[in-house]
Amino acid sequence: MKVAITAQGPNLDSPVEPRFGRCPYFILMDTEKNTVEAIANEGAGSGGGAGIAASQALINRGVKAVITGQVGPKAIRVLQEAGIRVYHATSMTVRAALEQWQQGKLTEIS
Repeated sequence: MKVAITAQGPNLDSPVEPRFGRCPYFILMDTEKNTVEAIANEGAGSGGGAGIAASQALINRGVKAVITGQVGPKAIRVLQEAGIRVYHATSMTVRAALEQWQQGKLTEIS
């Protein structure tokens, strides 16, 4: 399963970025292959529609869960329609957010 975490930097020790559509990076963790990949959010600086563009980019990469601080109503609708579950995490590193998600400690955003 692929999980995407919004991040302020390109590694597991970066803080979770609270903004979904305008986060600088997504850290993608493949829990089956145990691989980690950082991708720059190309829509972060766009004038509008950043959340929808970010949602589509993650859908195209096969993501099944997102961990972030907050996500707008249009973006969350796109994610949920694609079957992607969205979880809330702030004030921690990407690594800590992943650990809490794996332990079932993060709240799902609906």
